[in-house]
Amino acid sequence: MTVSRRRMLQGGAAVGGGAGLGWSGGAAAALVGERSSAGAATPAAPVRVAPPPGAEVVPFHGAHQAGVATEPQAFAVFLGLDLRAASEDPGAAREQLVRLLRLLTDDAVRLTAGRPALGDTEPELAVLPARLTVTIGLGPRVLTELTRTRVPLRPLPAFSIDRLEDRWGQTDLLIQLGCDDPLTLAHARRMLLKDAAAFARLRWAQEGFRRARGTEAPGTTMRNVLGQVDGTANPNPADGDFADLLWATAQDPGGPAFAGGTFCVLRRIRAELVTWDAVGRAGKEFAVGRRLDTGAPLTGERETDPLDLAAVDALGLPVIDAGAHVRRARSDDPRQRFLRRPYNYVTSDPSAPDGQEAGLLFAAYARDVERQFVPIQQRLAELDRLNQWVTPVGSAVYAIPPGLAAPSSDPGAAASDPTVDFLGRTLFA
Repeated sequence: MTVSRRRMLQGGAAVGGGAGLGWSGGAAAALVGERSSAGAATPAAPVRVAPPPGAEVVPFHGAHQAGVATEPQAFAVFLGLDLRAASEDPGAAREQLVRLLRLLTDDAVRLTAGRPALGDTEPELAVLPARLTVTIGLGPRVLTELTRTRVPLRPLPAFSIDRLEDRWGQTDLLIQLGCDDPLTLAHARRMLLKDAAAFARLRWAQEGFRRARGTEAPGTTMRNVLGQVDGTANPNPADGDFADLLWATAQDPGGPAFAGGTFCVLRRIRAELVTWDAVGRAGKEFAVGRRLDTGAPLTGERETDPLDLAAVDALGLPVIDAGAHVRRARSDDPRQRFLRRPYNYVTSDPSAPDGQEAGLLFAAYARDVERQFVPIQQRLAELDRLNQWVTPVGSAVYAIPPGLAAPSSDPGAAASDPTVDFLGRTLFA
């Protein structure tokens, strides 16, 4: 593509994308004029109009990367990449990684705002961001060998229930995309992978979904492919300890360079739906410890009712079994909590009785994985009635660097130059 052609495409896309960009403030103002009894026009009053769903923008800039505490979008894809540079030459590998992060950051800034990436040959596909977010994570090898700031992150320990497959294993990088529109998501994915191709190779892509936006009231707890309400006890941004559970501080081992970051655990959990379907409703609720219709614990009436672990039935047996999922996942230690942001997945598998593989892309975020996540997972691995129907087949961990400050109004300032300021920059200083 010639420079002039490239500029023409970008300019045309900017004009075509004006409607999408115009909503980036969160709403549009329409002026409505009225006349007084004397017939004189009164000052126009602004009326706030909600933007169409496709034009909604999640701001890219901020203390934290978007896509973590963001209200989950309807669709997601997790991309695992390995760097092409040989580990025997850390200097060259570090240089290539920095160049890649600069490219990805520039793409993310544009695409999440409803603008095409540089060199985008289909700019019309970028103009409706639909709450697109791009979140970048770094794997343990990168943190150990390539960053100048050492952020402690170790692979998860082996759990007895794991049946991990290499094809879903640990990678150097994670690109997590979330969006309410599958076409926008597919386009963003292609643009990012196209720019990354010279520096990294794609190891896996894991696509997930929830219910389409608007089909349920905002704030409704998602359901997984087993039909369960999934995430009732999730920390809420309104909780007083939400930030402490999620975001690293300057006093943490990663120091000031990682303040505002977090850690991501991504587990691919296959569900055995054929055998699950053969279980009666009472048996399913016994294994989970909650009602399937309302999500209420077996000892309560509403989804958010607390568990009564001391309750017994007429025979003196615990209402919530000792091996029920909710009982094993519960902790008396308030520090053993983390943010769940899971997505369902279904892929074609002609060899399976139902022609598919289905399950959960369990994405969890925590300030300290070993303290918050590992103890709960160990309890579930030791005993959980659901283990008969769910099997972890993929597992990886990533450090999610802090976000970027909003660009300066001074066009000459470094913060407004994506070639200088990029996601993860503080870890390479």
